[in-house]
Amino acid sequence: MNQIPVFKPLVGNDEVQAASRSLTAGWHGMGASVGLFEKELSSFLQLTDRSIVAVSTGHAALHLALLLIGIGDSDEVITPSFNNVADLQAIIAVGARPVFCDIDEETLCIDLVKAQELVSPKTRAIIAMDYGCHLVDHEHLESFASRNNLRVVHDAAHSFGSRYKEKMIGTFSDICMFSFDPVKTITCLDGGALIVKTKEEVASLHEMRLIGMNQPSSVMYGNARAWTYGVSRLGFRYHLANLHAEIGRCQLTKISRIAATRRSSCDLYNYFLRDVKEVTLPKQNFEEVLPFIYYIRVSKESRNDLREFLRERGVDTGIHWQPGHEFELFKNSRRGSLEVTDKISQEIVTLPLHSEMLEEDVLTVSREIKLFFEVDS
Repeated sequence: MNQIPVFKPLVGNDEVQAASRSLTAGWHGMGASVGLFEKELSSFLQLTDRSIVAVSTGHAALHLALLLIGIGDSDEVITPSFNNVADLQAIIAVGARPVFCDIDEETLCIDLVKAQELVSPKTRAIIAMDYGCHLVDHEHLESFASRNNLRVVHDAAHSFGSRYKEKMIGTFSDICMFSFDPVKTITCLDGGALIVKTKEEVASLHEMRLIGMNQPSSVMYGNARAWTYGVSRLGFRYHLANLHAEIGRCQLTKISRIAATRRSSCDLYNYFLRDVKEVTLPKQNFEEVLPFIYYIRVSKESRNDLREFLRERGVDTGIHWQPGHEFELFKNSRRGSLEVTDKISQEIVTLPLHSEMLEEDVLTVSREIKLFFEVDS
């Protein structure tokens, strides 16, 4: 039986050739390919008043973002508990404390009304994450941050290539991060990026991603290095390597195909599963978003049985995510009411979604879900 996996990146011979060219070029650290990847990302995102800095992972981007905006000891950062653990680890890595906020039941993004109740004198920032095929209410977020004098880290790990009110994600946020990990919409095998507003922020990030060394990126982007440099700040080995950048560049050339096929698959899921009353579907037409995951919600009583039923029939599923407040490391974190989070986290099921996914596979997954709930196909 052929298993239908949850994730399957669009990787083929083009990426193999890109990797081979990078390896045979002889410069295996951060170099010209990274500079070109940043330039091509900037062009795709239509950046005009912002700059992009590529880093090694999405988590590295989150960590550097919090350091860049000065978050530190005893500061509080409001974030959804319904979030990836990378965001939560980044907060405690800088010495700050996560404050867990509930989510909106329709979009599964942060509930900004409830977030207002959590603001304290120690609150310095908010991490707002786009989820799956839904986007944060960014206009409301901007006014919320302004009203409370907070910095915003926009976690766009799920929304690369999407648009919010006709504006590309990455073009309007205070500070925005992307992830290009092995299963994301486009992959660098592993990689991430930050989009910031000022040249000073770019310069700081260039040093912090390179263990604090102030080697000019203009030199390194020529596949060269400076042998003398200064170090005046904390830094990490968070730079992106040429090999990973070349994979990302290759992936970026496929973005139109990736977007079209992912939107089509999500539309098909919504169509095939529309009459299954036991299943709650995303309320989204997918026109302005480039979906990373497709999820459904079922009753908590049936979720495990459904997942096992699908597994036995060759369909892999996932859960995005376990809430942060349930982990031992964060059990004492300050929080508001997490009623929706607790409910959603027991109902959510991630279904397979691939770039260039076969319609036959979408139909198979949908048919098996209908069979489990005894709905005629």
